[in-house]
Amino acid sequence: MRIEEHPILKFKREKEIYFYYNGKKLKAYEGETIASALYANGVKVFSRSKKGRARGFFCGIGKCSSCLMKVDGIPNIRTCITPVREGMIVEDNDKEISNLGYENGKVKKISCEIAVVGAGPAGMSSAIEVSNYVDVLLIDENPHVGGQLIKQTHKFFGSKEEGAGTRGIEIANELRKEIEERRIRLLRNTSVIGYYDRGYKFLSAVNKLDKILYEIEAKRIIFATGAQENMLLFEGNDLPGVYGAGGVQTLMNVYGVRPGKKGVIVGAGNVGLILAYQVLQAGVGVACIIEAMDKIGGYFVHAAKVRRCGVPIYTRHSIKEAYGREEVEGVIIAELNDKWEFIEGSEKKIDCDFVCIAVGLTPSSRILSQTGAEIRFINEAGGWVALHNEYMETTKEGIYVAGDLSNIEEASTAIIEGKIAGLACANSIRKIDDFEEKFKKYSSQLRIFREGYFGERARKAKEKIISGYYEKMGKRRVSGVE
Repeated sequence: MRIEEHPILKFKREKEIYFYYNGKKLKAYEGETIASALYANGVKVFSRSKKGRARGFFCGIGKCSSCLMKVDGIPNIRTCITPVREGMIVEDNDKEISNLGYENGKVKKISCEIAVVGAGPAGMSSAIEVSNYVDVLLIDENPHVGGQLIKQTHKFFGSKEEGAGTRGIEIANELRKEIEERRIRLLRNTSVIGYYDRGYKFLSAVNKLDKILYEIEAKRIIFATGAQENMLLFEGNDLPGVYGAGGVQTLMNVYGVRPGKKGVIVGAGNVGLILAYQVLQAGVGVACIIEAMDKIGGYFVHAAKVRRCGVPIYTRHSIKEAYGREEVEGVIIAELNDKWEFIEGSEKKIDCDFVCIAVGLTPSSRILSQTGAEIRFINEAGGWVALHNEYMETTKEGIYVAGDLSNIEEASTAIIEGKIAGLACANSIRKIDDFEEKFKKYSSQLRIFREGYFGERARKAKEKIISGYYEKMGKRRVSGVE
């Protein structure tokens, strides 16, 4: 299942190690996650439902519960973001609630001026901007920083400052190096699990495997927790082999593991089209791409590339059923009528061993909602988002947002929003002399990205979010510079 040759990526395997899965000794390499190591060994069933149905992993980025397993006796570990270690014992989760206590756990207290939650493109650019002025702590639950950039092999559009003509993996590397050079404090493999207002801003975070509970005190917080994959309702959507697009990209482009032999991509937006081409680059077949809308939603250049490779794109089609005993063995797709109903007799049976769902993202606003910031459902933004002003501050004083959490857009806009949030957040603590000049520059870059047809949805979303903020607040809060 491992990818040995790739036209763009080089998979440098680290030290060979061994771990145990349900008593069986398996090979892995240092730096891999448990889930990717299991896949490389041909294990697709990670657990079973109470009725015995097989379960695999779905999102691959720590956003869902499909990959939860018991690791070294600790239940409910998200194996898709947990690094595998020598001698580690991985087992199916117990089907009952564990009463196991944490033994030999440690509590560490950390103080900082600004805490940034999430080390994707928005969070990393926020932390870098903040570090010019005040003390910052960056926190992420993944073993790698970079968010979705670390799996993007395509070149970005836009301006040179946001990495136009550069691959996402290279942008992620540049941001990571800058964080290291600036010696920004970074907590990896650490999940923020709670926010508390104690007269100051307090975060509770945990590194489960190292048994560390962090108590973090901050003056301001920037949330950049990204987004999670949307799911589709169809028969067999819980079978191992039904993945979110990000899950497949993680397996292939980060860990060099094939998701299967041939797949069906659901969704012909930019994510679906780019993913299809990446699947082909990994030496894996794509049976077809299906799209429920009348026309392809992504850029023409991406659609043309996959079509040149012989991949058919069926518009006005959706998936009716995924079938298989323990994992996906094929799907049935069918054409849709004007009422979004399947047209009887239009069914096509397609052999495949995996399905990629690329039907959009939902902002990950759950931890943010604990702050008391006003959250509203805005369809154009992809779901529940925090009202905020043009400086990215929410209705809760000292709480800022950036990136997909604040509106589903591209990585380039997430990077610019991260800079604005970082700049404004730092300025609220310590006055920045050229604040207005830098803010105007970043805002101008954002406007350019949101111009034109493809920026229309994001533009409308931001208009609703910002107007909602001022309806609620009356006017922008002027934070007192300390």
